[in-house]
Amino acid sequence: MIRVVLVDDQELFREGVRVIVDAQDGMEVVGVAGDGLEAVQVVDDLEPDVVLMDIRMPEMDGVEATRQLFLPDRVSRREHPLRVVVLTTFNLDDRAATAIRHGASGFLLKDTTPVMLRDAIRTVHAGNAVLAPADLSLLLADQFVTRAPAPAAYLTLTEKEREVFAAVARGMSNTEIAGLVFASESTVKTHVGSVLRKLALRDRVQVVVFAHEHGLVGPA
Repeated sequence: MIRVVLVDDQELFREGVRVIVDAQDGMEVVGVAGDGLEAVQVVDDLEPDVVLMDIRMPEMDGVEATRQLFLPDRVSRREHPLRVVVLTTFNLDDRAATAIRHGASGFLLKDTTPVMLRDAIRTVHAGNAVLAPADLSLLLADQFVTRAPAPAAYLTLTEKEREVFAAVARGMSNTEIAGLVFASESTVKTHVGSVLRKLALRDRVQVVVFAHEHGLVGPA
């Protein structure tokens, strides 16, 4: 069962999303919050799998709430990974980009369909992104005017791992990467896992963020 927390300052919207989520097989809403401050407390108390986080709220917005949810001390206390999906009314919202940098797994527009919402929850729960790589690159393009040098951890990647890293950063799937590096999908999956571990990254979304942050994004 995928345990979901809904965060939005509009009760009517929250209740509508709750009905959609609770109607799906294998997922349930275990808590709600009306602002970012309440959201952080609810997530700490309930430890859900997925948070649907509104980006614009009073008291504390979704960007700051996301940042606080992924502070190292909070992450270390959790028994399982937390996934955050940002909800916004604007496509390519710069606030959504910042939330993704802080740890969110992507964003959804608030007028998305029930099927897309269901699929997004399942997708992030599995550790994947709910944002097209091209859109993520556009979102992040203006976020890093000054690129930080690659950390020492990047230098520990093998040549093959760097190849896989570059492909993931461009948004390629394991199947596409397998064809690129002439390896099986299971081997690619092993390389991806090694890249995430060595760079201390949570998922493929964070690989894209890392690549932009350090100027390591190659041409598609």
